[in-house]
Amino acid sequence: MNPITTNNIDQYEGKTVTLSGWLVHKRSSGKVRFLVVRDGTGIAQVTLVKAEMDEEHFERYHSLTLESSLMVTGIVKKDDRAPGGYEILASQLNILQIAEEYPIAEKEHGVGFLLDHRHLWLRSSKQHAVLRVRHTVIQTARRFFDDRGFILLDAPIMTPVACEGTTTLFETDYFEEQKAYLSQSGQLYMEAGAMAFRKVYCCGPTFRAEKSKTRRHLTEFWMIEPEVAFAGLPDIMELAESLIVTIVKEVLSSNREDLRTLERDVSKLEMIESPFESISYDRAVRILRNEGVPFERGNDFGGGDETLISDQFEKPVFIHRYPASSKPFYMKNDPEKSSVVLCMDLLAPEGYGEIIGGSAREEDVELLSQKLSNAGLSPEAFSWYLDLRKYGSVPHAGFGMGIERTVAWICGIPHVRETIPFPRLLQRLYP
Repeated sequence: MNPITTNNIDQYEGKTVTLSGWLVHKRSSGKVRFLVVRDGTGIAQVTLVKAEMDEEHFERYHSLTLESSLMVTGIVKKDDRAPGGYEILASQLNILQIAEEYPIAEKEHGVGFLLDHRHLWLRSSKQHAVLRVRHTVIQTARRFFDDRGFILLDAPIMTPVACEGTTTLFETDYFEEQKAYLSQSGQLYMEAGAMAFRKVYCCGPTFRAEKSKTRRHLTEFWMIEPEVAFAGLPDIMELAESLIVTIVKEVLSSNREDLRTLERDVSKLEMIESPFESISYDRAVRILRNEGVPFERGNDFGGGDETLISDQFEKPVFIHRYPASSKPFYMKNDPEKSSVVLCMDLLAPEGYGEIIGGSAREEDVELLSQKLSNAGLSPEAFSWYLDLRKYGSVPHAGFGMGIERTVAWICGIPHVRETIPFPRLLQRLYP
């Protein structure tokens, strides 16, 4: 007997196999009974025919409850009416565990209840589909950089200083009365890596202590962050565009069934091809004002602003050269217009907002020291970071792509809380 999974059941037509999984649904018409079993890779129909199996095994059907774990042995047969087009005509049914009454029944539940039971909600078809897409997004992004000669470096999660701003840090006690902070970004460490390996990236969790309740924010989220030596803003914009196009094409190829489960309009994703539109911050401001938004130049864009801007485009759109006053200390000023920095944000269409943010980095040690002081940060605390500008400084640039926002957009789901296995929100740390 061949132990199989449902995603390759078509290879075993006419053969006797064993399938392990959990019960999703059952129904009976007397001498013929049907089980729908999920095994983590998909679902399959199991048919119990009284005349075709031992009575003891046939009667075990009655004790099965939703999410009970089981093993079935039988012959794989083609059946276009069955999920996946095949069924298993069972000869044996072995029960591993009879599940207690399942809390998530086939009825509507509030989001709070479902998040309290996130450890079980993961089993539902839509959540399963979202997280399979997430897997493809991360896998494809890593392969994208690996194939282009990037080296994976793991950035530390505990850091001694802020990267994005001192007001959004999670602080913890370290040894000998030191303070440590949960990382806001791996970027600064990737800059060190780029000076050693030329092209590097990290992929890991980052943390922001913003007291935000919007549908685009989590307190713990994942980013993939490349950094490239001897590169500028145009180089990373081209890299970011290629990354997004590659990811979307791979999801369309590998996750069609998942997108169908999510009822995603794939025609919108099929439009995602190069080139993307690129507009200046000033043009973006004009778009908002033409839409009746009294936007004050010099501010950063909020979620509603990003939606209004991206609604003008069917594909992702770059916004570049923001005012220096609205951006972090490490961004390089535009030599042709010192009031703006050589940065970009990539906004996803359909109102999903920023999915990538990046910039050219300031490579002059004196200018960077001054920027740190202007930001209220101690140059001494960043001495190692300043060292990168003392010993062979070169132009370099990079960006960060938020995994959860990217997945939310591709899946067409409204809130990022469903794009990570166990979301951490302002008022949620359980389970």
